[in-house]
Amino acid sequence: MFDPERQQQERKDLAKALRDLRRASGLSGDRLAARCAMSQSKISRIESGKVLPSIVDVQRILAALGVANDAAKPFLDLARVANVHYRSVRSLAEMGIWRGQEELGALVESASTIRYFTPAAPSGLLQTADYARAILTPTISGRPARNVDRAVEARLKRQQALHDRSRRFIFIMTEQTVRWRQAPAEVMSAQCHHMAELAELPNVTIAVVPNDAEMDCGVPLNSFTAYDERFVLVELFSGEMMLRDPRDVEYHLNIMNHFLERALVGAEVTALLRRIEF
Repeated sequence: MFDPERQQQERKDLAKALRDLRRASGLSGDRLAARCAMSQSKISRIESGKVLPSIVDVQRILAALGVANDAAKPFLDLARVANVHYRSVRSLAEMGIWRGQEELGALVESASTIRYFTPAAPSGLLQTADYARAILTPTISGRPARNVDRAVEARLKRQQALHDRSRRFIFIMTEQTVRWRQAPAEVMSAQCHHMAELAELPNVTIAVVPNDAEMDCGVPLNSFTAYDERFVLVELFSGEMMLRDPRDVEYHLNIMNHFLERALVGAEVTALLRRIEF
């Protein structure tokens, strides 16, 4: 998982800092709650570490306590650290890449709507066994070794979630994602046909932004996944980053919507995927 011991300590540090600050101000939890328009129970849960406050929550608390901008910075820094978690690809390889697949499966089970944006490779939920094996096999010096067969098995097992009608899956990708030759031609063709079949599932939306679409939102830099409106998991070359701040989540959802508005969906995307040849 995302280093739970460290995450818990960061949450405790933030909770203690806010609790000590309130006590130093002489305000009770009730009075602070009234000043920042929160419930007293939420203030109590924040100060006990049971609830992780967003950066906006912390800003409201600091304003209610009359903390000056310069003095507020350390508390806001703590909030940012607590709301952003990073895990390196090396630590993931050490614990077993297949365990990462199990973790992703658990994240899917915790959400009702899961949105994926992938500018370089289709989501693992959409991959055939041969395609997954090709992209999981280490070929770059310094890339951590992994048990590829076990990772592929775990990835295929995770795909069973697509048939859970109680959840909605939205996959947004660029045409480059579909066409980039990351495996032999026959594997690439089978991958495209597989995605065309999955696009017909009633709870699955596959959207492909064509190469000739006019884009004005900048270059798509990272793959990322949004779990409801709660948090976003961003993939980097060196690892993964989880963002919980509501403003970060909203920003990434806006990016997804921007691409989705310019993408082919439904019969159009199915036709595209079926006619691509390698």
